[in-house]
Amino acid sequence: MGREPVKLLLDTHAFLWWVTDDSRLSDPARAAIGDENNPVFVSAASAWEMATKHRLGKLGEAEAAVERFAELVAADGFTHLAVTYRHALHAGRYAVEHRDPFDRMLAAQSELERLVLVTRDPAFTAFATHTFW
Repeated sequence: MGREPVKLLLDTHAFLWWVTDDSRLSDPARAAIGDENNPVFVSAASAWEMATKHRLGKLGEAEAAVERFAELVAADGFTHLAVTYRHALHAGRYAVEHRDPFDRMLAAQSELERLVLVTRDPAFTAFATHTFW
């Protein structure tokens, strides 16, 4: 018998580092994402975050990822995760003093959908979500 698959949600930086083959993506994260047994989800919140930060000049290297977001998600067999009203309400209700709306949304999606968030961001320890790096 094989091990149970782990359902993963990629934080925005993890998605970007995966599609650009960036060495900052940890080896365990790279192996988990590359494991075909693990369903991998990419949130619409990551598309929003990349487009916003690219527009503001904070994410210059993300232009291709912004332009080809849907194609890049599909190319690796990942699944798009839409933002729902349940996610929005949950993210808005967190009592955590964390102002980043993208992080709040990813934490809510991870928690509600029972996905392991692939992130190196320590800010997520304040949320009720499981992380992996």
